[in-house]
Amino acid sequence: MSDCGWFQSRRLTPEIMDDPGLDAAEHERALRALRRINFLSASPGILWPAIWRLARERDAERLRVLDIATGSGDVPLALWRKARRVGLKLEILGLDVSRRAIDLARSQVDDATASVRFEQFDVLRDSLPDGYDVLTTSLFLHHLSDEEAGQLVGKMATAARQMVLISDLRRSRLGWWIAFAASRLLTRSKVLHVDALLSVQAAFTEEELLAMATATSLHDVKVERCWPCRMLLSGRV
Repeated sequence: MSDCGWFQSRRLTPEIMDDPGLDAAEHERALRALRRINFLSASPGILWPAIWRLARERDAERLRVLDIATGSGDVPLALWRKARRVGLKLEILGLDVSRRAIDLARSQVDDATASVRFEQFDVLRDSLPDGYDVLTTSLFLHHLSDEEAGQLVGKMATAARQMVLISDLRRSRLGWWIAFAASRLLTRSKVLHVDALLSVQAAFTEEELLAMATATSLHDVKVERCWPCRMLLSGRV
């Protein structure tokens, strides 16, 4: 499955955006740049088919979704809009440890009818809220150590009522070059120019992600490749 080539082992290096001392203006510029890249790479579209399929299987009119490390909130907001177009009611809570990210996410909610909330929350330290059908996270796992990533996947499996979805980068040579080009063509954020490459080097392979999930209580676990050089892990509770 893997084509990691010269990235046989992941290299976890602290990213600039994870530094709490990062200048507020630079942090917000990087978050907005990341939102632009997420839009162009269709990050919400990676998660949406599985959520819509679950709703149809369960004949559900409403699902509760918990989005972990939500960043600027673009993914949950896009999911809510997709659901509204097909008549599915999504109630979404986005969590992030960064107050700056939460403030920016809240500023994106321009529709008073949107059932999308954002809260500051440390998902590594605290127990995840329960009562949510689907737990999602996008482009977060590669920020964590092997131990932290495994613990988070386990916590998500325990907290979810029906499904866990984890979308992340896939470590590969091609992914590194795509990150290099995209970060420079799509944004002038110097923070993202650096962090985009560190992210690919710290990403997991499909086999590594699958091993983490199969060590939990999840079943029907699978990892699918997604464009561009991403992967989606899905598992049922």
